[in-house]
Amino acid sequence: MTEIHRTHNVATGEIVEKPLTAKEIAENKVMQDLLETGLAIAKEKELSRQVLLDKLGISADEAKLLLS
Repeated sequence: MTEIHRTHNVATGEIVEKPLTAKEIAENKVMQDLLETGLAIAKEKELSRQVLLDKLGISADEAKLLLS
């Protein structure tokens, strides 16, 4: 399957489609991998925070009050 880049000019209604180059496809794959890694890290941090809050027996709002 060929990946394409679609540009839609809403003023004229013109739609331009062009196939992505191998470099662009590779860059998109790297960016997708980085995004997935970042989301996994963020989820792990959130779970760690929640575990700590549970151990302390306080809510996130209470922790914010303590840190402000």
